[in-house]
Amino acid sequence: MMTTPEPAGAPEARGEIEELRSLVRHHEYRYHVLDDPEIGDSEYDALYRRLVDIEARFPELITTDSPTQRIGGAVAEGFDVVEHREPMLSLSNAFDGEELRAWYARVLRLLEVEEVALVCEPKIDGLAISLVYRDGVLAVGATRGDGLRGEDITDNLRTVREIPLRVQGEDVPPAFEVRGEVYLSQEEFERLNAERAEAGEPLYMNPRNTAAGSLRQLDPAITARRRLQLFSYQRGWTEGAAPPSSQWDALQWLREAGFPINPHAQRFEGVDDAVAFCEEWVRRREELPYAIDGVVVKVDDVGQQRQLGVVGREPRWATAYKFPAEQAVTRLRDIQVSVGRTGALTPFAVLEPVVVGGARVSVATLHNAEQVEAKGLLIGDDVIVQRAGEVIPEVVGPVLTAREGREEELRPFEAPTHCPVCATPVETDGPASRCPNLRCPPRVARTVEHFASRGA
Repeated sequence: MMTTPEPAGAPEARGEIEELRSLVRHHEYRYHVLDDPEIGDSEYDALYRRLVDIEARFPELITTDSPTQRIGGAVAEGFDVVEHREPMLSLSNAFDGEELRAWYARVLRLLEVEEVALVCEPKIDGLAISLVYRDGVLAVGATRGDGLRGEDITDNLRTVREIPLRVQGEDVPPAFEVRGEVYLSQEEFERLNAERAEAGEPLYMNPRNTAAGSLRQLDPAITARRRLQLFSYQRGWTEGAAPPSSQWDALQWLREAGFPINPHAQRFEGVDDAVAFCEEWVRRREELPYAIDGVVVKVDDVGQQRQLGVVGREPRWATAYKFPAEQAVTRLRDIQVSVGRTGALTPFAVLEPVVVGGARVSVATLHNAEQVEAKGLLIGDDVIVQRAGEVIPEVVGPVLTAREGREEELRPFEAPTHCPVCATPVETDGPASRCPNLRCPPRVARTVEHFASRGA
Protein backbone atom coordinates (compact mmCIF):
# COMPACT_ATOMS: atom_id res chain seq x y z
CA MET A 1 0.00 0.00 0.00
CA MET A 2 1.42 3.38 -0.98
CA THR A 3 1.74 5.97 1.79
CA THR A 4 1.73 9.74 1.31
CA PRO A 5 5.05 11.29 2.40
CA GLU A 6 4.92 13.89 5.15
CA PRO A 7 5.57 17.52 4.14
CA ALA A 8 9.06 18.89 4.60
CA GLY A 9 9.69 19.68 8.24
CA ALA A 10 6.87 17.43 9.48
CA PRO A 11 9.13 14.86 11.24
CA GLU A 12 10.83 17.61 13.28
CA ALA A 13 7.46 19.26 13.93
CA ARG A 14 6.02 15.94 15.13
CA GLY A 15 8.70 15.67 17.81
CA GLU A 16 8.18 19.24 19.03
CA ILE A 17 4.39 18.85 18.99
CA GLU A 18 4.58 15.72 21.14
CA GLU A 19 6.90 17.46 23.60
CA LEU A 20 4.67 20.55 23.77
CA ARG A 21 1.53 18.45 24.29
CA SER A 22 3.23 16.60 27.12
CA LEU A 23 4.29 19.89 28.75
CA VAL A 24 0.85 21.49 28.38
CA ARG A 25 -0.87 18.41 29.84
CA HIS A 26 1.59 18.37 32.72
CA HIS A 27 0.98 22.01 33.59
CA GLU A 28 -2.80 21.67 33.19
CA TYR A 29 -2.63 18.79 35.68
CA ARG A 30 -0.54 20.84 38.12
CA TYR A 31 -2.95 23.77 37.84
CA HIS A 32 -6.39 22.16 37.65
CA VAL A 33 -5.92 18.96 39.69
CA LEU A 34 -3.11 19.61 42.19
CA ASP A 35 -3.77 23.36 42.49
CA ASP A 36 0.03 23.70 42.57
CA PRO A 37 1.23 25.37 39.34
CA GLU A 38 4.94 25.23 38.51
CA ILE A 39 4.89 28.09 35.99
CA GLY A 40 3.01 31.37 35.61
CA ASP A 41 0.09 32.01 33.29
CA SER A 42 2.24 33.85 30.75
CA GLU A 43 4.68 30.93 30.49
CA TYR A 44 1.81 28.47 30.06
CA ASP A 45 0.23 30.71 27.42
CA ALA A 46 3.52 30.82 25.51
CA LEU A 47 3.72 27.00 25.44
CA TYR A 48 0.10 26.73 24.36
CA ARG A 49 0.46 29.35 21.61
CA ARG A 50 3.57 27.62 20.28
CA LEU A 51 1.61 24.35 20.05
CA VAL A 52 -1.28 26.10 18.27
CA ASP A 53 1.11 27.71 15.78
CA ILE A 54 2.87 24.46 14.85
CA GLU A 55 -0.39 22.55 14.51
CA ALA A 56 -1.71 25.31 12.25
CA ARG A 57 1.30 24.81 9.96
CA PHE A 58 1.00 21.01 10.05
CA PRO A 59 -2.75 20.26 10.42
CA GLU A 60 -2.17 16.64 9.41
CA LEU A 61 -0.43 16.16 12.78
CA ILE A 62 -3.44 17.30 14.85
CA THR A 63 -4.97 14.54 17.00
CA THR A 64 -8.25 14.52 18.94
CA ASP A 65 -6.43 14.32 22.28
CA SER A 66 -4.33 17.43 21.67
CA PRO A 67 -4.95 20.15 24.31
CA THR A 68 -5.73 22.54 21.45
CA GLN A 69 -8.80 20.52 20.46
CA ARG A 70 -10.84 21.46 23.52
CA ILE A 71 -12.47 24.47 21.89
CA GLY A 72 -14.28 24.70 18.59
CA GLY A 73 -15.84 22.09 16.37
CA ALA A 74 -18.83 22.21 14.09
CA VAL A 75 -22.26 23.16 15.37
CA ALA A 76 -24.32 19.99 15.90
CA GLU A 77 -27.92 19.48 14.79
CA GLY A 78 -28.71 17.43 17.90
CA PHE A 79 -27.24 14.88 20.28
CA ASP A 80 -26.98 11.12 19.74
CA VAL A 81 -28.23 8.76 22.43
CA VAL A 82 -25.64 6.87 24.48
CA GLU A 83 -26.55 3.63 26.26
CA HIS A 84 -24.81 3.50 29.63
CA ARG A 85 -22.97 0.20 30.01
CA GLU A 86 -23.81 0.28 33.72
CA PRO A 87 -26.80 2.34 34.98
CA MET A 88 -26.09 5.72 36.52
CA LEU A 89 -28.13 5.18 39.68
CA SER A 90 -30.05 7.56 41.90
CA LEU A 91 -29.33 7.84 45.63
CA SER A 92 -31.59 7.39 48.61
CA ASN A 93 -31.74 10.38 50.96
CA ALA A 94 -31.04 10.93 54.64
CA PHE A 95 -32.25 14.28 55.97
CA ASP A 96 -30.57 14.28 59.38
CA GLY A 97 -28.09 12.40 61.54
CA GLU A 98 -30.73 9.99 62.81
CA GLU A 99 -31.69 8.92 59.29
CA LEU A 100 -28.02 8.50 58.33
CA ARG A 101 -27.48 6.27 61.38
CA ALA A 102 -30.55 4.23 60.41
CA TRP A 103 -29.10 3.72 56.90
CA TYR A 104 -25.77 2.66 58.43
CA ALA A 105 -27.54 0.20 60.76
CA ARG A 106 -29.21 -1.45 57.75
CA VAL A 107 -25.82 -1.73 56.04
CA LEU A 108 -24.33 -3.46 59.10
CA ARG A 109 -27.29 -5.82 59.35
CA LEU A 110 -27.10 -6.82 55.68
CA LEU A 111 -23.32 -7.33 55.81
CA GLU A 112 -23.49 -9.03 59.23
CA VAL A 113 -20.56 -6.97 60.52
CA GLU A 114 -20.04 -4.59 63.45
CA GLU A 115 -18.40 -1.68 61.63
CA VAL A 116 -17.93 -0.42 58.08
CA ALA A 117 -15.58 2.22 56.68
CA LEU A 118 -17.32 5.12 54.92
CA VAL A 119 -16.19 7.73 52.40
CA CYS A 120 -17.90 11.13 52.55
CA GLU A 121 -17.78 13.63 49.67
CA PRO A 122 -19.55 17.00 49.35
CA LYS A 123 -22.46 16.58 46.93
CA ILE A 124 -21.84 19.02 44.10
CA ASP A 125 -24.94 20.74 42.73
CA GLY A 126 -24.09 20.20 39.08
CA LEU A 127 -24.67 17.81 36.20
CA ALA A 128 -23.61 14.14 36.39
CA ILE A 129 -21.61 12.88 33.41
CA SER A 130 -19.97 9.69 32.17
CA LEU A 131 -16.55 9.73 30.47
CA VAL A 132 -15.35 6.68 28.52
CA TYR A 133 -11.65 6.31 27.69
CA ARG A 134 -10.13 3.87 25.20
CA ASP A 135 -6.36 3.47 24.94
CA GLY A 136 -6.07 6.40 27.33
CA VAL A 137 -7.95 8.84 25.06
CA LEU A 138 -11.38 10.36 25.75
CA ALA A 139 -13.76 8.51 23.42
CA VAL A 140 -17.27 9.35 24.63
CA GLY A 141 -18.74 11.81 27.12
CA ALA A 142 -22.42 11.63 28.00
CA THR A 143 -25.04 13.08 30.32
CA ARG A 144 -26.69 10.90 32.95
CA GLY A 145 -30.05 11.24 31.19
CA ASP A 146 -32.56 8.81 32.66
CA GLY A 147 -29.80 6.68 34.17
CA LEU A 148 -29.93 4.07 31.41
CA ARG A 149 -29.21 6.32 28.45
CA GLY A 150 -27.95 9.85 28.07
CA GLU A 151 -26.90 12.33 25.39
CA ASP A 152 -23.55 12.24 23.63
CA ILE A 153 -21.98 15.61 24.50
CA THR A 154 -18.36 14.58 23.86
CA ASP A 155 -17.48 17.71 21.87
CA ASN A 156 -18.80 19.99 24.60
CA LEU A 157 -17.01 18.09 27.36
CA ARG A 158 -13.73 18.45 25.45
CA THR A 159 -13.96 22.19 26.21
CA VAL A 160 -13.83 21.59 29.98
CA ARG A 161 -10.16 22.05 30.78
CA GLU A 162 -10.26 19.83 33.86
CA ILE A 163 -11.35 16.81 31.82
CA PRO A 164 -8.22 15.03 30.52
CA LEU A 165 -8.30 14.36 26.79
CA ARG A 166 -5.53 11.81 27.38
CA VAL A 167 -5.03 10.08 30.72
CA GLN A 168 -1.54 10.21 32.18
CA GLY A 169 0.28 7.59 34.22
CA GLU A 170 1.35 3.97 33.79
CA ASP A 171 -1.61 2.21 35.44
CA VAL A 172 -4.13 3.08 32.71
CA PRO A 173 -6.55 0.28 31.67
CA PRO A 174 -7.25 -0.31 27.94
CA ALA A 175 -10.84 0.90 28.45
CA PHE A 176 -12.62 2.35 31.45
CA GLU A 177 -15.28 4.80 32.59
CA VAL A 178 -15.04 7.79 34.93
CA ARG A 179 -18.06 9.49 36.44
CA GLY A 180 -18.15 13.01 37.75
CA GLU A 181 -20.09 16.22 38.22
CA VAL A 182 -19.69 19.24 35.95
CA TYR A 183 -20.45 22.49 37.72
CA LEU A 184 -20.19 26.27 37.49
CA SER A 185 -18.42 28.20 40.23
CA GLN A 186 -20.23 31.04 41.95
CA GLU A 187 -17.66 33.49 40.59
CA GLU A 188 -18.19 32.34 37.00
CA PHE A 189 -21.97 32.41 37.46
CA GLU A 190 -21.78 36.02 38.63
CA ARG A 191 -19.46 36.92 35.72
CA LEU A 192 -21.89 35.47 33.17
CA ASN A 193 -24.83 37.27 34.75
CA ALA A 194 -22.93 40.56 34.80
CA GLU A 195 -22.34 40.17 31.05
CA ARG A 196 -26.02 39.43 30.47
CA ALA A 197 -27.14 42.38 32.59
CA GLU A 198 -24.87 44.69 30.60
CA ALA A 199 -26.33 43.32 27.36
CA GLY A 200 -29.90 43.72 28.64
CA GLU A 201 -30.51 39.96 28.56
CA PRO A 202 -32.46 37.93 31.18
CA LEU A 203 -30.27 36.69 34.03
CA TYR A 204 -29.56 33.02 34.63
CA MET A 205 -31.47 31.55 37.57
CA ASN A 206 -28.77 29.45 39.30
CA PRO A 207 -25.36 27.85 38.66
CA ARG A 208 -26.67 24.30 38.27
CA ASN A 209 -29.20 25.10 35.55
CA THR A 210 -26.62 27.28 33.81
CA ALA A 211 -24.08 24.43 33.84
CA ALA A 212 -26.65 21.98 32.48
CA GLY A 213 -27.69 24.38 29.73
CA SER A 214 -24.07 25.09 28.86
CA LEU A 215 -23.32 21.40 28.32
CA ARG A 216 -26.32 21.00 26.02
CA GLN A 217 -25.31 23.78 23.64
CA LEU A 218 -25.18 22.64 20.02
CA ASP A 219 -22.15 24.88 19.48
CA PRO A 220 -19.13 23.74 21.59
CA ALA A 221 -17.62 27.23 21.33
CA ILE A 222 -20.48 28.55 23.49
CA THR A 223 -19.82 25.84 26.08
CA ALA A 224 -16.14 26.76 26.07
CA ARG A 225 -16.92 30.35 27.03
CA ARG A 226 -18.77 29.24 30.18
CA ARG A 227 -15.63 28.00 32.07
CA LEU A 228 -17.22 24.85 33.43
CA GLN A 229 -15.34 22.72 35.95
CA LEU A 230 -15.29 19.06 37.04
CA PHE A 231 -15.09 16.97 40.17
CA SER A 232 -14.75 13.24 39.46
CA TYR A 233 -16.21 10.86 42.04
CA GLN A 234 -16.20 7.31 40.65
CA ARG A 235 -14.23 4.96 38.47
CA GLY A 236 -16.89 2.96 36.66
CA TRP A 237 -16.55 -0.19 34.58
CA THR A 238 -13.04 -1.29 33.59
CA GLU A 239 -11.66 -3.57 30.85
CA GLY A 240 -8.31 -5.31 30.92
CA ALA A 241 -7.36 -4.40 34.50
CA ALA A 242 -8.58 -4.90 38.03
CA PRO A 243 -10.62 -1.95 39.35
CA PRO A 244 -9.65 -0.30 42.66
CA SER A 245 -10.74 -2.33 45.69
CA SER A 246 -12.18 0.66 47.55
CA GLN A 247 -13.83 4.01 46.88
CA TRP A 248 -10.95 5.77 48.62
CA ASP A 249 -8.39 4.03 46.40
CA ALA A 250 -10.49 4.93 43.36
CA LEU A 251 -10.40 8.62 44.32
CA GLN A 252 -6.61 8.52 44.72
CA TRP A 253 -6.24 6.78 41.34
CA LEU A 254 -8.45 9.40 39.70
CA ARG A 255 -6.37 12.21 41.14
CA GLU A 256 -3.08 10.66 40.02
CA ALA A 257 -4.53 10.02 36.54
CA GLY A 258 -5.35 13.71 36.12
CA PHE A 259 -8.99 13.91 37.21
CA PRO A 260 -9.84 16.53 39.87
CA ILE A 261 -11.47 15.11 43.00
CA ASN A 262 -13.10 17.11 45.76
CA PRO A 263 -10.34 18.07 48.23
CA HIS A 264 -12.75 17.83 51.17
CA ALA A 265 -13.54 14.11 50.72
CA GLN A 266 -12.71 12.05 53.81
CA ARG A 267 -12.70 8.41 54.91
CA PHE A 268 -14.07 7.41 58.32
CA GLU A 269 -14.27 4.24 60.36
CA GLY A 270 -17.90 4.04 61.42
CA VAL A 271 -20.85 6.41 61.30
CA ASP A 272 -20.21 8.87 64.16
CA ASP A 273 -17.49 10.84 62.38
CA ALA A 274 -19.49 10.68 59.14
CA VAL A 275 -22.49 12.31 60.85
CA ALA A 276 -20.22 15.00 62.32
CA PHE A 277 -18.73 15.62 58.85
CA CYS A 278 -22.20 16.08 57.33
CA GLU A 279 -23.36 18.40 60.09
CA GLU A 280 -20.17 20.44 59.78
CA TRP A 281 -20.81 21.07 56.08
CA VAL A 282 -24.37 22.18 56.78
CA ARG A 283 -22.74 25.07 58.64
CA ARG A 284 -19.82 25.60 56.28
CA ARG A 285 -21.46 25.21 52.86
CA GLU A 286 -21.34 28.96 52.15
CA GLU A 287 -17.53 28.91 52.49
CA LEU A 288 -17.15 26.99 49.24
CA PRO A 289 -16.80 28.74 45.87
CA TYR A 290 -19.38 26.34 44.37
CA ALA A 291 -22.82 25.09 45.41
CA ILE A 292 -23.31 21.85 47.34
CA ASP A 293 -26.67 20.46 48.39
CA GLY A 294 -25.55 17.65 50.66
CA VAL A 295 -22.91 15.00 51.33
CA VAL A 296 -22.67 11.64 49.54
CA VAL A 297 -21.85 8.82 51.96
CA LYS A 298 -20.54 5.54 50.49
CA VAL A 299 -19.42 2.20 51.86
CA ASP A 300 -15.70 2.24 51.10
CA ASP A 301 -15.03 -1.44 50.36
CA VAL A 302 -16.01 -2.38 46.77
CA GLY A 303 -16.53 -6.02 47.75
CA GLN A 304 -19.02 -4.92 50.38
CA GLN A 305 -20.68 -2.66 47.79
CA ARG A 306 -21.24 -5.67 45.52
CA GLN A 307 -22.56 -7.69 48.45
CA LEU A 308 -25.07 -4.96 49.33
CA GLY A 309 -26.23 -4.55 45.74
CA VAL A 310 -29.01 -2.36 44.38
CA VAL A 311 -32.71 -2.00 45.16
CA GLY A 312 -34.72 -0.58 42.27
CA ARG A 313 -32.46 2.18 40.95
CA GLU A 314 -30.75 2.99 44.24
CA PRO A 315 -27.57 1.35 45.57
CA ARG A 316 -27.82 0.05 49.13
CA TRP A 317 -24.18 1.00 49.67
CA ALA A 318 -24.57 4.77 49.25
CA THR A 319 -26.90 7.53 50.37
CA ALA A 320 -27.11 11.32 50.15
CA TYR A 321 -27.26 13.35 53.34
CA LYS A 322 -29.42 16.23 52.10
CA PHE A 323 -29.07 19.68 53.61
CA PRO A 324 -32.12 21.50 54.98
CA ALA A 325 -33.82 23.75 52.43
CA GLU A 326 -32.39 27.26 52.44
CA GLN A 327 -34.83 29.99 53.42
CA ALA A 328 -35.13 33.73 52.89
CA VAL A 329 -37.63 36.47 53.78
CA THR A 330 -39.24 38.66 51.12
CA ARG A 331 -42.43 40.60 50.39
CA LEU A 332 -45.55 38.90 48.96
CA ARG A 333 -46.56 41.40 46.28
CA ASP A 334 -49.62 39.57 45.00
CA ILE A 335 -51.35 36.22 44.63
CA GLN A 336 -52.35 35.42 41.06
CA VAL A 337 -53.94 32.37 39.46
CA SER A 338 -52.70 30.31 36.52
CA VAL A 339 -54.78 28.01 34.29
CA GLY A 340 -53.31 24.59 33.52
CA ARG A 341 -53.78 22.11 30.67
CA THR A 342 -56.72 20.40 32.41
CA GLY A 343 -58.26 23.71 33.43
CA ALA A 344 -56.99 23.50 37.01
CA LEU A 345 -56.68 26.90 38.67
CA THR A 346 -53.50 27.18 40.73
CA PRO A 347 -52.69 30.21 42.88
CA PHE A 348 -49.07 31.34 42.87
CA ALA A 349 -47.17 33.93 44.85
CA VAL A 350 -45.70 36.97 43.13
CA LEU A 351 -42.68 37.89 45.25
CA GLU A 352 -40.18 40.68 45.62
CA PRO A 353 -37.21 38.93 43.93
CA VAL A 354 -34.91 37.23 46.44
CA VAL A 355 -31.98 34.80 46.17
CA VAL A 356 -32.65 31.46 47.88
CA GLY A 357 -30.15 28.63 47.68
CA GLY A 358 -28.27 30.29 44.83
CA ALA A 359 -31.41 30.88 42.72
CA ARG A 360 -33.27 34.12 42.11
CA VAL A 361 -36.90 33.54 43.11
CA SER A 362 -39.78 35.84 42.11
CA VAL A 363 -42.69 33.38 41.99
CA ALA A 364 -43.63 30.36 44.11
CA THR A 365 -46.40 27.79 44.04
CA LEU A 366 -49.27 27.94 46.53
CA HIS A 367 -51.05 24.76 45.29
CA ASN A 368 -54.68 25.76 46.02
CA ALA A 369 -56.84 28.30 47.85
CA GLU A 370 -57.15 26.08 50.93
CA GLN A 371 -53.36 26.09 51.35
CA VAL A 372 -53.29 29.88 51.12
CA GLU A 373 -55.85 30.05 53.92
CA ALA A 374 -54.17 27.33 55.98
CA LYS A 375 -50.85 29.19 55.86
CA GLY A 376 -52.55 32.42 56.89
CA LEU A 377 -51.11 34.42 54.02
CA LEU A 378 -52.11 38.00 53.32
CA ILE A 379 -51.10 39.93 50.22
CA GLY A 380 -48.45 42.41 51.35
CA ASP A 381 -47.03 40.08 54.03
CA ASP A 382 -43.35 39.52 54.58
CA VAL A 383 -43.09 35.77 53.96
CA ILE A 384 -40.57 32.96 54.42
CA VAL A 385 -39.59 31.36 51.11
CA GLN A 386 -37.62 28.15 50.67
CA ARG A 387 -36.54 25.99 47.77
CA ALA A 388 -38.07 22.59 48.50
CA GLY A 389 -35.56 19.92 47.54
CA GLU A 390 -33.30 22.81 46.49
CA VAL A 391 -35.40 23.11 43.33
CA ILE A 392 -39.06 24.16 43.70
CA PRO A 393 -39.68 27.50 45.44
CA GLU A 394 -42.48 27.50 48.00
CA VAL A 395 -43.90 29.93 50.54
CA VAL A 396 -43.60 28.50 54.06
CA GLY A 397 -45.69 31.14 55.79
CA PRO A 398 -45.90 34.77 56.92
CA VAL A 399 -43.59 36.59 59.31
CA LEU A 400 -46.31 37.55 61.79
CA THR A 401 -44.18 40.03 63.72
CA ALA A 402 -43.68 42.06 60.52
CA ARG A 403 -47.41 42.86 60.31
CA GLU A 404 -47.32 45.30 63.22
CA GLY A 405 -48.14 48.81 62.01
CA ARG A 406 -48.84 47.60 58.45
CA GLU A 407 -52.32 46.12 58.91
CA GLU A 408 -53.96 48.56 56.49
CA GLU A 409 -51.56 47.53 53.70
CA LEU A 410 -52.54 43.86 53.92
CA ARG A 411 -55.46 42.14 52.21
CA PRO A 412 -56.66 38.53 51.98
CA PHE A 413 -56.60 36.42 48.83
CA GLU A 414 -60.02 35.89 47.26
CA ALA A 415 -60.36 32.70 45.23
CA PRO A 416 -61.79 33.55 41.80
CA THR A 417 -65.36 32.60 41.00
CA HIS A 418 -64.68 33.04 37.28
CA CYS A 419 -61.69 32.02 35.15
CA PRO A 420 -59.16 34.89 35.24
CA VAL A 421 -58.56 34.45 31.48
CA CYS A 422 -61.87 33.64 29.76
CA ALA A 423 -64.31 34.63 32.57
CA THR A 424 -66.11 31.26 32.48
CA PRO A 425 -67.68 30.38 35.87
CA VAL A 426 -65.32 28.18 37.87
CA GLU A 427 -66.19 24.60 38.87
CA THR A 428 -65.10 23.62 42.39
CA ASP A 429 -64.44 20.11 43.72
CA GLY A 430 -63.14 20.23 47.29
CA PRO A 431 -59.90 22.24 47.38
CA ALA A 432 -59.55 22.07 43.58
CA SER A 433 -61.01 24.62 41.17
CA ARG A 434 -61.04 24.45 37.40
CA CYS A 435 -62.11 26.28 34.29
CA PRO A 436 -64.44 23.98 32.28
CA ASN A 437 -64.02 25.91 29.01
CA LEU A 438 -62.11 23.63 26.63
CA ARG A 439 -61.33 26.64 24.42
CA CYS A 440 -59.79 28.69 27.23
CA PRO A 441 -56.53 29.99 25.65
CA PRO A 442 -54.11 28.70 28.35
CA ARG A 443 -55.76 25.25 28.21
CA VAL A 444 -55.36 25.12 24.44
CA ALA A 445 -51.73 26.33 24.54
CA ARG A 446 -50.69 23.91 27.29
CA THR A 447 -52.41 21.00 25.57
CA VAL A 448 -50.44 21.71 22.40
CA GLU A 449 -47.21 21.96 24.44
CA HIS A 450 -48.03 18.69 26.20
CA PHE A 451 -48.49 16.70 23.01
CA ALA A 452 -45.53 18.37 21.31
CA SER A 453 -43.28 17.38 24.23
CA ARG A 454 -44.41 13.76 23.83
CA GLY A 455 -43.55 13.82 20.15
CA ALA A 456 -47.18 13.34 19.12
